[in-house]
Parts: sequence; C-alpha cells; structure tokens
Amino acid sequence: MSDVMAQGPHRMFTGIVEDLGVVTFTKIRKGVQLISVRSSVAAGCAKLGDSVAINGVCLTIVATDHDCITVEAVPETLRLTNLGDLKVHSKVNIERPLAFGDAIGGHFVQGHIDTTVSLLDRRPDGGAELVRFTTPATFTKQIVSKGFVALDGVSLTVIEPDRDSFAISLIPHTKKSVTLGSAPVGYRANFEADIVAKYGGSPNPHGALTPSIDQLRSAGFALDENR
Repeated sequence: MSDVMAQGPHRMFTGIVEDLGVVTFTKIRKGVQLISVRSSVAAGCAKLGDSVAINGVCLTIVATDHDCITVEAVPETLRLTNLGDLKVHSKVNIERPLAFGDAIGGHFVQGHIDTTVSLLDRRPDGGAELVRFTTPATFTKQIVSKGFVALDGVSLTVIEPDRDSFAISLIPHTKKSVTLGSAPVGYRANFEADIVAKYGGSPNPHGALTPSIDQLRSAGFALDENR
C-alpha cells in the first residue's frame, strides 16, 4: 500500500530503475516520515505533487531543492515497506512514472508494496548472481517460474520457486544499478506481486498472460486505450 492508493487513478511504473539515489535526510514528524533523496534524474524534471517510485513505493513529491526531492511516507507505508529502515547515505532505487509513448522494458508495476521479503542467500551463477528470498505465505500462488515480481521496484523474473523461497538472477549491469546488487543476507526488500497474477489476464499468442485495458483500469490505472 502506498500513499496514493486513495487518490483515484494513479501512475504506473515498469520496474526499470533510472537512478540509484542517496538519502540525504530522514525524520519522523507527527507519525509521517520525511525522506529527502539526491537524484539528478528525479529532481531534473520534478514538480510538487508529482509521483515517483522510491524502492518501488509510489510516493508524492512534497518539496524539491536543486538535485534533491522530498517525499512523505505515512505509517501504513512504513509498516509494509523497508522505507523505515532508511538512513542518511542509504541508496534507493528511483523510477519516474511511465509516460505515454515510453517503452515498457519490464512489466506493469503499481508502486503498491504488498509486503517485504528477506534475502536468504546469494551465489554465483555463471556471469550472473542468483539471489534467493523468502516467499510470503499469502503469495505462493502468485510466484511462479518465469513469472514477474518487483523487488525494491526492480522488474525481475522468478527462478526456482518453492513453498518457502524463490530466486532471481542479477546480471553484472543490474547489480551495479540497483540496491539489490550489494544487499546483504537478511536485507528486507519491498515485494510487489505481478499485477497479472493479482487481477488475472488474457492469454496472448505465446501463452503468457497480459492484462486487458479494463483489468488495468479496474486496478486503478489511468490509461488511454486509443493512444
């Protein structure tokens, strides 16, 4: 759940991280956490009220200052995500909302975190690295081999799922570009199940599931089917 869930049609993301931002300030004020992040990508075109995904959480920008943006996280968001773990100098994944005409390089991501998952182990896998996480008990049916998940806002493909855990593969470029690349065992990553697994979809010619316009709209996305 993110801060924008009750605000009508919301932005969508694709799970392709644009920048690795750095936390410059964080403080709890009246139960709400203020988080300032240095990110040239986000701050370069940010306006007050814009949405941005930080570690996969869709948040509203409440202040801008040169190369920094500030967002607020309410108690429910802090309960469901790892934002409460952030400290000054923490690195965070940044993605701006999908704009019409943009390529969808990952998969449809809402920015509404379901829960957190713990990093169990990481091991070399050829030129990549296999990273294993705990499987949330209520999402065993949504985590399937070759299906999508978003971890800290990164679109990833599920490998070797079982009742208790699942793995993802990080190639060298991704390792350098996202929080998961240097995350230690025990790290809590924000988990968002694939929207298709949540709301259902229609088979495409290749046998995969793709959500229809109506299904995406029912999930709260603002879409123009005539684009």
